[in-house]
Amino acid sequence: MPTRRFGCHRSLIAHSKIPKLSYGYTKMNTSRSDYRVFSANSTTACTELAKKITERLGVELGKSVVYQESNTETRVDVRESVRGQDIFIIQTIPRDVNTAIMELLVMAYALKTSCAKNIIGVIPYFPYSKQCKMRKRGSIVCKLLASMLDKAGLTHIITMDLHQKEIQGFFGFPVDNLRASPFLIQYIQEEIPDYRNAIIVAKSPSAARRAQSYAERLRLGLAVMHGEANHSESDMADGRQSPPLSRTTMGHTGLELPLMMAKEKPPITVVGDVGGRIAIIVDDIIDDVEDFVAAAEILKERGAYKIYIMATHGLLSAEAPRLIEESAIDEVVVTNTVPHEVQKLQCPKIKTVDVSLILAEAIRRTHNGESMAYLLRNITMDD
Repeated sequence: MPTRRFGCHRSLIAHSKIPKLSYGYTKMNTSRSDYRVFSANSTTACTELAKKITERLGVELGKSVVYQESNTETRVDVRESVRGQDIFIIQTIPRDVNTAIMELLVMAYALKTSCAKNIIGVIPYFPYSKQCKMRKRGSIVCKLLASMLDKAGLTHIITMDLHQKEIQGFFGFPVDNLRASPFLIQYIQEEIPDYRNAIIVAKSPSAARRAQSYAERLRLGLAVMHGEANHSESDMADGRQSPPLSRTTMGHTGLELPLMMAKEKPPITVVGDVGGRIAIIVDDIIDDVEDFVAAAEILKERGAYKIYIMATHGLLSAEAPRLIEESAIDEVVVTNTVPHEVQKLQCPKIKTVDVSLILAEAIRRTHNGESMAYLLRNITMDD
C-alpha cells in the first residue's frame, strides 16, 4: 500500500498543471528579481555611467527619484519593492561633493528601512579620499565618511583606485578596490603612436611605485621628478616654535631639545633621460593641475617632444581645463569614474576611457558570490 500511494503521488505531479522551471527562466528571474541597480544621482549628466553599467548587465535601472527640495534638503523616493533583494547603488561624484554624499546616505537608509537584503555602494571615486591622514588639529574625514555609510545601511562597497589602499581599513564591511590601470595601459598601446619610444614619469617620489608598475608592464623606462616649482613657507604655528622652558621656571630644569631643521624641497629636477621621448605622467587623481603644468614645462625643457597625463579620476576643478589648454600638455586621459563632460567642452585635450565594463562585471560577481580575483589578475598593490 505505501508503494501504491507513492506511485499515485508521482502520477498527480506528472499530470498537474504546475509549470516546470527551466534554467533559462530561473536565470532571467534571478537577474530581474534578486537584485536591482539604482542611481543615487539627482542630475542626468551623472547617471550616464549608471546607464552604461545596466546596459552591460542587461537589466533596467531601478525606479527612483532623487531631488533637492526648495530648502535644499535631499529627498529620495524609491518607486518599486526592494524587499529581500541585493541592491546596488551607483553614485558618481560631481562637483557638488557634499550633495552627492547626502544623496547616497539618504538612498541607502531608505533602502535599509524598505527591508533590502544587502545594500552595495558602487562608488567609482570615493570622495574625501585625500583626507585620510591625520593633520595638526585636524581629523581623518575619510574615516568619518566610512562610519556614516555604515550607519546608513551599506553592507559592501565597490570602488576604484583608492588614493591610499589603507582606506579599506576604515570600513567595518568588505571593500573591493578595482583598478583602472589595464584600461589606461590599453589606451597607451592603442592610441599613442610610437609608444615604444615613451618613458613613464612619476610626478613626485610618492608616485614612483605606481609609475614603476606601469613601466614594467609596458616594458618602458622610468623617470622620477623631485622638488617643487614654488617655494612656500610652511605653517609652523602649532606650538613647536614656542619659547623653550626656562631652567628656573616653576622649579623645572628644562629640556635641551635638538634643533629641528625645517624641510626644504629643491627646484624640480628629473631623474632619468626624457630627451627625444614621449613622456607619460601617471597618477590616480588629477584635480588642481598647477603641478602637472609645471612638470610638463620641465619635461619640455629636458627634451620630451610629447607629454601625456594618465589618471583614473579626472576631477579637473576650477580653472583646470583652461590651464591644460594653455600648457605644454598634449593630452589628458582620464576614466569616466567622475563626470567631466563640461570640462571636455572647454578643453579638447581631455580624453575619456570607459570603465563601465569592469564595474558591471564586479556587480555581477558580487551578486553571484564569485571571486574578484579575475578582475585583479596581474595587478600589484603598487597600482
